[in-house]
Amino acid sequence: MKVDWTTFWPRVAESTGETITMVFFTLICGSIFGIIIGLLLFVTREKNILENKFVFQILNILINIIRPIPFIIFLVAISPLTRAVVGTTIGTTAAIFPMTIVASFSIARVVENNLVSIDPGVIEAAQAMGASPLKIIFTVLIPEALGPLILGLTFISVSLIDFSAVAGTVGGGGLGHLAMTYGYQRFDSSVMLVTVIILIVLVQLAQWLGNVLSKKFMRR
Repeated sequence: MKVDWTTFWPRVAESTGETITMVFFTLICGSIFGIIIGLLLFVTREKNILENKFVFQILNILINIIRPIPFIIFLVAISPLTRAVVGTTIGTTAAIFPMTIVASFSIARVVENNLVSIDPGVIEAAQAMGASPLKIIFTVLIPEALGPLILGLTFISVSLIDFSAVAGTVGGGGLGHLAMTYGYQRFDSSVMLVTVIILIVLVQLAQWLGNVLSKKFMRR
């Protein structure tokens, strides 16, 4: 049965809001944890300011295990943990939990890659001036990597829009759920088309905002 678009638009708006909510809160939480993990990964590398082979290897192994797993498989695999933490595996909040885990480790690798590209001489100069490891992190590492890091977060945010759609296919809500329930299962191509257009617009907005912010910080 085809949807009645005169009454269906509020449902589309609600689903778009759910998708934006999933992406926004996942990006915030994932960025916090990801930046912390990425910084730890970098500073504990061999011959770095807080060298610790054990911590580095543990973090590196965790990232290498989680990142290659397709998100829909990861989503289903950790559903018992999601239920234990969130209380349910259905809905927007339940989707944010696994999305945050995946985003955190993806962002951590982005952070590490950006920090590795920093000229070691800058860090050595700060150490020669007597700066503590904590001061080097906040006054050297983060400012130096901020512009490229924003571009990396932009890439992650685009991936999160994709993840939110995948989560919607298994009860996570948002545009993915809308497309599956009212588009795919009811063979309504108009719903699929509208969903795809909205997702494209969200991706373009995220990319535009990321480019603007990265240029601003790179100038500094």
